[in-house]
Amino acid sequence: MAEIVYMPQLSDTMVEGVVAEWFKKVGDKVSAGEVLAEIETDKATMEFESFYDGVLLYIGVEKGKAVPVNTLLAIIGNEGEDVSAIIQNAPAAVSNDKDKKEEVKTAEPVTPPSPSPVVVVEPSVKEEKTSPTKTTPVYNSNSDGRVFISPLAKKLADERGIDIYQVAGTGEGGRIVKRDIDHFTPYIPANNGRANFSTPGVEAYTDETVSQMRKTIARRLSESKFTAPHFYLTMDIDMDNAISARTQLNSVGNTKVSFNDMVIKAVALSLKQHPTINSSWLGDVIRRNQHVHIGVAVAVDEGLLVPVVRFADTKGLSQIGAEVKEFAQKAKDKKITTI
Repeated sequence: MAEIVYMPQLSDTMVEGVVAEWFKKVGDKVSAGEVLAEIETDKATMEFESFYDGVLLYIGVEKGKAVPVNTLLAIIGNEGEDVSAIIQNAPAAVSNDKDKKEEVKTAEPVTPPSPSPVVVVEPSVKEEKTSPTKTTPVYNSNSDGRVFISPLAKKLADERGIDIYQVAGTGEGGRIVKRDIDHFTPYIPANNGRANFSTPGVEAYTDETVSQMRKTIARRLSESKFTAPHFYLTMDIDMDNAISARTQLNSVGNTKVSFNDMVIKAVALSLKQHPTINSSWLGDVIRRNQHVHIGVAVAVDEGLLVPVVRFADTKGLSQIGAEVKEFAQKAKDKKITTI
């Protein structure tokens, strides 16, 4: 009997997941406990193990695609088993591929049933004298230099500062249409091996797909900024004794204590001394926390992660230092499960 594998909820805040990698392909045998795929959650990239024995009959989510939790991820069953009914009734996967979304959104038929008027652009004498050189290709002009373009495409090209002589038309008879302007990429000459440069007056950009982790980072930082009051204090602190103590601590033992570890401990003790600051506004009540957790910012390529040193007021400097180092490495490896 075929077993349905759904997109798992690998963290309490996860609402969708991205398939970072498939370790099996359709037709491969799968055993319970064997790693089936690697899933990118809102916090980390984690291995996802199969709960079933059998053959992988269907993959519902391609690598790099995002789907909501509990969406059909795969089907495992007996070899040759018909799963078409299951696939037909399953919810469709949601792609996070912006390029494909834009293709669908702006797609136009090559030969529309009722073509729009054509604007014929006649080259002026000045244009003939300053016609593009061999380093700037001319994509769209006939033997007498005229360009055939739809009125909408002409309007968009003017607004965006696009040279229509560089646009390849895909409409009927080589006519430039809206999609050609939307998908136009300006030609950038090689510049004899030197750094390339953008064409003056032409807007250019690239879209980068946002990972689940980066979405969570943005949401958490926004929540921190707008849901809690912020105030800032500045003071001078004599660190001579701290420097001396750190030198003595690092002369023994395997774990080295950093100034950052000392600051974490100092903040934790300060919150115990001033419990009113260690409180949360919950709308109807103010929760005064008896415990002290300290978030430690860790910079990674995708942004800023804030793993938490729990019960920091009860831990020694060496223990705090060891935890922070472990968190930093897990953050770089995308293995943090709580942030």
